[in-house]
Amino acid sequence: MFHSFIAKPFYIPSESMMPVLLKGDRLVVSKYPYGWSWVSPSFHLLPHWQGRLLGKMPKRGDVVIVTPPGSNEDYIKRVIGIPSDSVEVRRGRLFLNGEMVKWERRQPAMVPVDANAPCGIEFSGFLVDGPNGQQFCRLPIVRETLPGGVSYDTIDLGQSQGDDYGPVTVGPGQVFLMGDNRDRSADSRFAAGPPDNGLGGPVPWENIGGRAEFLTFSLDGTTKLLNPVSWFEALRGGRAGNSLRPQQDARPAEATR
Repeated sequence: MFHSFIAKPFYIPSESMMPVLLKGDRLVVSKYPYGWSWVSPSFHLLPHWQGRLLGKMPKRGDVVIVTPPGSNEDYIKRVIGIPSDSVEVRRGRLFLNGEMVKWERRQPAMVPVDANAPCGIEFSGFLVDGPNGQQFCRLPIVRETLPGGVSYDTIDLGQSQGDDYGPVTVGPGQVFLMGDNRDRSADSRFAAGPPDNGLGGPVPWENIGGRAEFLTFSLDGTTKLLNPVSWFEALRGGRAGNSLRPQQDARPAEATR
């Protein structure tokens, strides 16, 4: 009951929300902020039903768990557009309601290379050597600030398929979702189902399963099932307790061209 209606653990299986979330992160998702729907329970014992009980709409910038319509697979993405918003992407820059979202380039993110963050072919050209033989994925960062001052970091790897999209208007009871790893995220910009495996546009509010709150721990991918000691050796330092609530910028950055 607690997992279904209050909060539950969640595992990050992909790199679509880098840099804030890494593959191998474990986090807590709260179920109650947006109310409850058919996707809320951990186990579906009742027939599928429409609508949502209580709660409120997600806010721009929230990191949420979503189950796409017609699917049982959970995604984790960031809320970009809410009802009546016009969402567009031009040459990789995000526009809301016809205005370019404020953005600025930040210092690159230095992600330590490990089994869960190998800096593979999808990050070709970003692998660098660090001190003591440690390798890093040196990822270019763009900080976006949404209307209202909510800011977060995104990864900008260059030209990609999702760099031009829309505009599309978010309908009543819907949200538009995107991954922070913009060039490697199957989200509302892409069609549902193979080959894109996106969200197929704005997603109904009732398909939002909860809000991501904070990290509990993170594993580097070297654990061995029959070796309990390996679980401690695989722990990534400095990630437990990190909040996943968006930062409120007192002085939003000016747009950079």
